[in-house]
Amino acid sequence: MVTDAPNTQYTRSADGTNLAYQMSGDGPLELVFVPAPIPIDLLSDDPGFMRLRRRLETFSCTVWFDARGIGASEGDPRTALVGDISDADLTAVMDAVGFERPALAGADPGMPQIHFAATHPERVSALVLVNSYAHYVREDDYLWGVPPQTVNQFVATVQEGWGTSRAVDFVAPSRSADQRFRDWYARAGRFGGSPNQFADIVRASFEADLRSLLPSISCPTLVLHSENNRYIRLGAGQYLAEHIPNAHLVVLPGDDHLFFAGDIDTLADEIEEFLTGSRSGGEGDVLSMTILFTDIVASTEHQSRVGPRTWSRLTDHHDAMVRALLARHRGHEVKTTGDGFLATFDATGRALRCAADIVAGAKDLGLDLRAGVHTGEIEVRGDDIAGLAVTIAKRVCDLAGPGEVLATRTVADHVVGSAIEFEDRGERRLKGVPGTWRLFRVVG
Repeated sequence: MVTDAPNTQYTRSADGTNLAYQMSGDGPLELVFVPAPIPIDLLSDDPGFMRLRRRLETFSCTVWFDARGIGASEGDPRTALVGDISDADLTAVMDAVGFERPALAGADPGMPQIHFAATHPERVSALVLVNSYAHYVREDDYLWGVPPQTVNQFVATVQEGWGTSRAVDFVAPSRSADQRFRDWYARAGRFGGSPNQFADIVRASFEADLRSLLPSISCPTLVLHSENNRYIRLGAGQYLAEHIPNAHLVVLPGDDHLFFAGDIDTLADEIEEFLTGSRSGGEGDVLSMTILFTDIVASTEHQSRVGPRTWSRLTDHHDAMVRALLARHRGHEVKTTGDGFLATFDATGRALRCAADIVAGAKDLGLDLRAGVHTGEIEVRGDDIAGLAVTIAKRVCDLAGPGEVLATRTVADHVVGSAIEFEDRGERRLKGVPGTWRLFRVVG
């Protein structure tokens, strides 16, 4: 569960309907994003969405809100797909957060944003449409969408599969092998609305026809559409770009329809460049930290020797000991790694002292531990961390012997002048890491 999800707040539309919204980021650009049909209270549980949200936060203050009848928002979604009600809902949210003329962004269907941009040009600075359409029933003069004779069959299929993970193979094929995502998507669907509601929304959005409004959109418009989208074909996005004056079309690689599946950084790059004129490079949340890896030496052999019950009690004591020492030395537990821990520190000396205490504490429990320490830049990814510095710390830990704390020269240089002493262990190659690395054993 992600702990830094924005707080959900409420405002009321003109007819008194309560609408749920969240705000994230403090960038200079105002952005309103309607992520239907996934409820905003569940979005931040997904790492793909979190990566997109954090990218947008680097240059914008973004408002996410549940459309009427979706998630925590009241009302019947079937009455407010497009038109005066959807316009009033958008206006209410914008007024609640003090946005005068924000950029609007929306994913499938994107129709409320299209309608609002066409009918309230004075309130919209830019429009971003992701895998969207103006109509999706095939006609003689419109080749994109579901054939009229199969609309009922298509809607019935959607209704039958709603609240399950079946649609993942269709809307997010790049995540189809991720069982955690499949379970989350099914749960998000059930919280988003009932099967009948969503089937009616799909029918209404496909049959709605906003093609006549497209030429009246005057704000700068970016149309983003995945090249091999299996749900809404690329032609529907191309039609938007061809009929909205001066719209810019970007075809995204891949076959995902869900806006936070696939290559999130490319999507964010395009949005950022369109709205700000530049790209930040998508480094995410990069911090300089000291990384500690610990590992129980020969854990499999030890477990087979003492038996599963004793081993379970032993590892419980081990985990409690490590967590107590992390708290004492102000370390942050990132995760357990099977038979060890990954932790970060904002001070190198504390990391080394904590590592030494953990190794000594394990000895008291009858366990041999090894530890590796490195200082460098990491990327924060939700509750996890990534980057070459993390890999280096793990490789250093793998090279340590029983009861040893090994550190890189970077670590040793950071604590020059402290009471911590090292023994030079020479140059070593670290698997998968370029060059050679001088390692040091902590001796005092």
